[in-house]
Amino acid sequence: MLLKYLSALLIPGLLVVLFTRVAYNRVIGLVLTVALIAASVYKGYTDSIWLIIVDAFSLTVGFWYAQGMKQKSQQVHEK
Repeated sequence: MLLKYLSALLIPGLLVVLFTRVAYNRVIGLVLTVALIAASVYKGYTDSIWLIIVDAFSLTVGFWYAQGMKQKSQQVHEK
């Protein structure tokens, strides 16, 4: 059970960052990650509301971090 929550805390945020780097758009990265989480909920891998809340928190942190990456990238290109 602890492994599920630890995975829910780390993996969605990392996926948002990964998909953002691949697609060059943080919204598309977020949408792709939400689609993967929705598929896991549909298949029955997510069995509690707390797990969904932890997933949502991780998505938010990943989205925030992707925004920071974008701003840093723009600052580097301006110099």
